[in-house]
Amino acid sequence: MKLFKIVAASVVLAASTLQANAQSALTEILSTGVLKVGTTGDWNPMTMRDVATNSYTGYDIDVMTQLAADLGVEVEFVATDWKTLVSGVTSGQYHITGSASVSPKRAKAAGYSSSYFSLATVPLTLKKNADRFQDWDDLNQSDVSVAATLGTTQEKQVKDFFPNANHRIVEAPARDFQEVLAGRADANITSNVEANKLVAKYNQLMIVPVAEGRAPTPIAMLLPQADQVWINYVNTWITLKKEQGFFEHLGKKWQLLSE
Repeated sequence: MKLFKIVAASVVLAASTLQANAQSALTEILSTGVLKVGTTGDWNPMTMRDVATNSYTGYDIDVMTQLAADLGVEVEFVATDWKTLVSGVTSGQYHITGSASVSPKRAKAAGYSSSYFSLATVPLTLKKNADRFQDWDDLNQSDVSVAATLGTTQEKQVKDFFPNANHRIVEAPARDFQEVLAGRADANITSNVEANKLVAKYNQLMIVPVAEGRAPTPIAMLLPQADQVWINYVNTWITLKKEQGFFEHLGKKWQLLSE
């Protein structure tokens, strides 16, 4: 009887494993030959969409192109935005997303890969406001307007960091920094990575010289929460690529890391 129970348990375990494999996104990707990646196309230098050609470039794009190549499949980039990024992966519109900051709210609905980079948040304003804004507290005033894009981590951070300020929340494809450029907001906050890119592109912008960035945050890919087979594969791939210097090389290419 004991032997029968052991055999029966083994059969159930094997069946469960086969079922998990059959239902995994990894199986679908390999059988269809296509890796579908959700990307917003509006986060310089991670993912940038060329409207004229409907093509994408950036750090995330290079990462996902390499992941697809290592899987032996084609990559298809699926347009999404920040407010629907999670629902797109949970509903099966795509198998994985590009980089997203790790947050408990997102983790309630979707799975995360291992992290491969970390960000810190800094404020941006116009150069003409240099004397007015010198540190974080200068922005937390009732006569200051701080912008954020709906559905982003920065939306919550703006409300947490600046409870006394006015919050100007805009919806994609509009971007928070555009509100600053247009004079509709005094400042916005973004990652140190994007801030450097924006300052280089728009001469009228500057990074507020805060003592230090806030909310150091790891970034990772979003995947279907229950698909441990797919999550395990991606995490193994990330580990190997870290060891091979892949992420370090891309970080330098896209100026996320200094040479």
